[in-house]
Amino acid sequence: MLTTDESAVMEVFRVYLVGPGEMVCFPGPLAEKHADSLLRLTERELLIKEDFAAGYSLTTEGYTAMRRDRR
Repeated sequence: MLTTDESAVMEVFRVYLVGPGEMVCFPGPLAEKHADSLLRLTERELLIKEDFAAGYSLTTEGYTAMRRDRR
């Protein structure tokens, strides 16, 4: 289950219709706002931190979690 803040991060991926392995770049203010959630989701292996600045990709498990989370 995702927290409200984690769900807000997943909403960004939903808006852009991102699938597993596709990267989303979070602009500075958005990356700062969601820094804690991005870290937690990465630690839970739902996201992968990419080498590109503020870039994150969904894992297969993250994609499934995103699809199940409909707040």
